[in-house]
Amino acid sequence: MNDQQLHQQIESLVAEEHALFDKGGQTTPDERRRLGAINVQLDRLWDLLRQRRAREEFRQNPADTAERSAETVEKYLQ
Repeated sequence: MNDQQLHQQIESLVAEEHALFDKGGQTTPDERRRLGAINVQLDRLWDLLRQRRAREEFRQNPADTAERSAETVEKYLQ
């Protein structure tokens, strides 16, 4: 996946997230679970994009990056 594809996927998820947020307090339990899944996937994609940019900065191949697991990405703040 290249940077443009990453940005497109991020934008798509953000649009879905905003559509769910626009419902306000009227979300179903399934929609709330979907919001949680979107947040995790966005964290993973942003992490992948940062990895790619770091590799480019240090003249390494950005294609050598891999999406990290949700568990890894979500524990960064802990």
